[in-house]
Amino acid sequence: MLETGLGRLLVATLGDAAAKELFAQVHVTPALLKPAAETISRAELAQALNLALFRDVLQRVPVGAAYVADCQRAGERVVFDHGALRTVAWPSGALPPGEAAITRVLRPLGFLRAENYPLPKLKMTGRSWRHADFPEDIAQFFVSELHPEEFTLEFQEAVSRVIGDSRDPLSPVHLALLEQLARDGSLATEQAQALLPALIGCFARQHPLFTWRDYEILLGESAEMAWIATEGNAFNHATDRVVDIEAVAALQRSLDRPIKPSIETSASGRVRQTAFRAAQVQRQFLHGSQIVTRTVPGSFHELIQRANEDEGGLDLRFDAGNATGIFKMTAAESSAC
Repeated sequence: MLETGLGRLLVATLGDAAAKELFAQVHVTPALLKPAAETISRAELAQALNLALFRDVLQRVPVGAAYVADCQRAGERVVFDHGALRTVAWPSGALPPGEAAITRVLRPLGFLRAENYPLPKLKMTGRSWRHADFPEDIAQFFVSELHPEEFTLEFQEAVSRVIGDSRDPLSPVHLALLEQLARDGSLATEQAQALLPALIGCFARQHPLFTWRDYEILLGESAEMAWIATEGNAFNHATDRVVDIEAVAALQRSLDRPIKPSIETSASGRVRQTAFRAAQVQRQFLHGSQIVTRTVPGSFHELIQRANEDEGGLDLRFDAGNATGIFKMTAAESSAC
């Protein structure tokens, strides 16, 4: 697999060992395992990005890494269903506000907006992005936007202080390559290898250190905005598509892993989801004249089961009720300063 176009792209960015491990962990449809050539298609680049982001989640979520290791020992590969991230529809310094910071990457890679999901309890909107060429085989993106204008003025001012000096990880050269990819549907292999690290860098925190007081203000009104403040646009979670979610969840409970006690079921009954509790991570804050470290919720690993629609093909939709329930996995309050 390392000699395919996808494999060489991953090796160039992550190294031989990491690329080999990813192919052992995650199922990749054979159609994306083409012999190495002079060009890389948008689908190959999209899959490379998804695999790199999946690896990033495993590095930050120990229970997710343990779950995937169990799958490997059983001779199984994870079917990467979707990754989720959070954005803020608010002025963000050099970074485009809200989902635009991410969708400017997704569109050239071949992703199309699929559905909108109002999340009024969270004062957010979720949108799914599905790959045009391989909708069932390349993981979707669930991109949510938080709407600060629906919160108090104190909250809005804290948001501005936290994200107002965000940097843009994409240079004019990277943006030009994305335009070329959108036009041609492919890039020269060397160009794709140069672009991929920058694309990975978009899924991270772009704003600098901020105060513990502002974190407390955000947490007081929105656990989701508090999470964005510490984690930025990193993957909030990555998701394994399983055949029997009840059995998988029961096994994880028997192993004393911190998994959600219930399973969320969509209104259609075809989409069922549950998740492990978020990893607890150490993050730094400004506190007076000092820098302090506190424990806050990080990312997590999710499980999803999808049934076929009546007309055939997997139901690739999401559900606003399910999403609201899953968002609670990162709602735990951090330790007080």
